[in-house]
Amino acid sequence: MKSTPKPKKCDLSPESFAVHEANDSYLDDTADKASVFSFFSGAGFLDLGFEMSGKFAIRFANEIQISFLQTYRYSRRNLGLPEPTFGYSPSDIAWLLEHEEMFTFVKSIIEKTKAFSRPVGFIGGPPCPDFSVGGKNRGREGENGKLSGTYVELICQMKPDFFLFENVKGLYRTVKHRAFFDELKEKLNNAGYVMTERLVNALSYGAPQDRERILLVGFHADSDRLGFDPAATIANFPWNRFARKDASLLKNLNWPGMEPFHESVMTLPPEGIPLELTVQHWFERNHVDEHPNAKHCFIPREGLKKFLAIPEGDDKKKSYKRLHRWRYSPTAAYGNNEVHLHPYHARRISVAEALAIQSLPRNFLIPPSIPLSDMFKTVGNGVPFILSSAIAKTIALFIETKGKCL
Repeated sequence: MKSTPKPKKCDLSPESFAVHEANDSYLDDTADKASVFSFFSGAGFLDLGFEMSGKFAIRFANEIQISFLQTYRYSRRNLGLPEPTFGYSPSDIAWLLEHEEMFTFVKSIIEKTKAFSRPVGFIGGPPCPDFSVGGKNRGREGENGKLSGTYVELICQMKPDFFLFENVKGLYRTVKHRAFFDELKEKLNNAGYVMTERLVNALSYGAPQDRERILLVGFHADSDRLGFDPAATIANFPWNRFARKDASLLKNLNWPGMEPFHESVMTLPPEGIPLELTVQHWFERNHVDEHPNAKHCFIPREGLKKFLAIPEGDDKKKSYKRLHRWRYSPTAAYGNNEVHLHPYHARRISVAEALAIQSLPRNFLIPPSIPLSDMFKTVGNGVPFILSSAIAKTIALFIETKGKCL
């Protein structure tokens, strides 16, 4: 068995997070990679998928929540990854547009990066509770909903060679939100972007989780660094190249139903199910009991009787969903009083277990110093690592083959 990862020390003081100029030699050393400017970076799950694909270098990370940035830096240190080339911007994304000095600086480092490297891209998933069916549903008028418009405005003004916009399916499926989504696309089209979109499920890519998200990918028609006309080839975008199987087919397999809860009783998996998509497989793969974040778990002051009464696999309610060890998890969302219970222990799942459900590498660690609620929030907000890796590889393949990838 592999040894338990030991956390490495790093500076997590709020004042240590800032943007800065970069050493030209470092830019030159990574000029063979496409560059990524990350927004709404959170703990960096999406960024990690891009960087660990080997095709992209993270140049800049923007995240307003300091505890999330602390996780971003801490996890990268423990994974042996470098800091973003131009550092961190711990600010509201709107400030990047409204503050002239900051706008000029970010614009200048983007232009500098374009001179050194292959294509430059923006990636980001604006906060989505205002578009979520289970969230506030305030749409474009909500404080979080407005950030989608701000992100699109930043893309239009900064003009990266490509971009990724990720959000909940409600932005795509709900009629009133879909109208806003269409307006955002029209604005991007007017700014010169050729786009393709897809509603994807993380389950299709190998994550042990039923999590649907809308992905919008765009390429600027006039980009010299792309080296081809994306308008002529966008229909070839290889959305399915790194998907393993259609989620609807996977969900129709003969998964086990609800079973009485028994503390610490081990069971054998049923035949005919893909074990690699089960909660138990990922708990074992990530050695969650020995993980440094295994001890990070909410301990109830009362309600133990309820924890003992809920059957294993009873995960259809709004809250107090008990996972089934031999099934995939419902969407990993741990806010708004949504509680996920361990399949065979009378407690909530731990942070280590939540990271496993989000398909993170075993040595992805969250610093013990940040509040427990922030730990669960940043895990639930993130894009499953397996899905982010697939998105990165798909974009890289399209660029490398100049759109001739089918």
